[in-house]
Amino acid sequence: MAEAYPWQATLWQQLAGRARHAHAYLLHGPQGIGKRAMAERLMALLLCQRPEALQACGQCKSCLLLVAGSHPDNYVLEPEEADKPIKVDQVRDLVGFVTQTAQLGGRKVVLIEPVEAMNINAANALLKSLEEPSGDTVLLLVSHQPSRLLPTIKSRCQQIACPQPLEAQSLAWLTSALPDCDEQERAELLSLAAGSPLMAVTLQAQGVREHRAQVVDGVKKLLKQQQSPSQLAEAWKDVSLLHLFDWFCDWSNLILRYQLTQDEQGLGLADMRKVVQYLAQKTPQGKVLEIQDWILDQRQKVLGKANLNRALLIEALLASWALLPGQR
Repeated sequence: MAEAYPWQATLWQQLAGRARHAHAYLLHGPQGIGKRAMAERLMALLLCQRPEALQACGQCKSCLLLVAGSHPDNYVLEPEEADKPIKVDQVRDLVGFVTQTAQLGGRKVVLIEPVEAMNINAANALLKSLEEPSGDTVLLLVSHQPSRLLPTIKSRCQQIACPQPLEAQSLAWLTSALPDCDEQERAELLSLAAGSPLMAVTLQAQGVREHRAQVVDGVKKLLKQQQSPSQLAEAWKDVSLLHLFDWFCDWSNLILRYQLTQDEQGLGLADMRKVVQYLAQKTPQGKVLEIQDWILDQRQKVLGKANLNRALLIEALLASWALLPGQR
């Protein structure tokens, strides 16, 4: 059974307690807040033959088949490989499933995640099933980036905004999820995960705090001219390119924020506060805006899985970063 997260309790009561369900739901919100788990709980409830207290019973034939991964009226559509698109042929197989009669005599339930992984042909192939699903079929679409979806997909679904937990809720949950981390480490991970607690757990497993420390140390050495962009590009070969661009984007935002507000409480995580403040004081605002535009542009390419030369991209980033101070 999918985990029930405390910050989802109110939404779950509203969603699970409906007398009649929509034919398609779009569950959307930031990555790492438990949308997939909520969709799986709803899928189990909708398929259960003896639901009780807004939960699947876990004991009926339908529940046992679902847990075993062999429920004939359940279909999960996701990329065949991580970070790859959902292809049109996969959606055509799904459409074939939707047109069939439910084998256990109840509902058919489809889960698609992440919906934005569908390419344009795959998305178009899904439209008719979304508009007129045959029989008693419910489609559960999960999206981390709903802005990337076709308007025609969104308009055919009942949209459910999944809540991001409050910081206190996330930290309380992380206390049991990451018992080997201390309070400060959990707070840092949550900050690096942009407030998404499940993402914080993923980042810890990926060793992101160690990678971040390596990058921060490298940036400081770069600004002191103790290491070159090419040396750092080589040293950072194990660091996620997306994490790199997320951090540099965040730092450029913090520099601009400090230039505008002079608020020393808004300098971000402790590891880069002095550097951010120094760069904000030494760099013209126009130069910061220029590099921020470039970083955002490159970040979109990284997100779009563009065929990039990693070493050259990092070198270009660091070469421009090294030129920030002292250009007034």
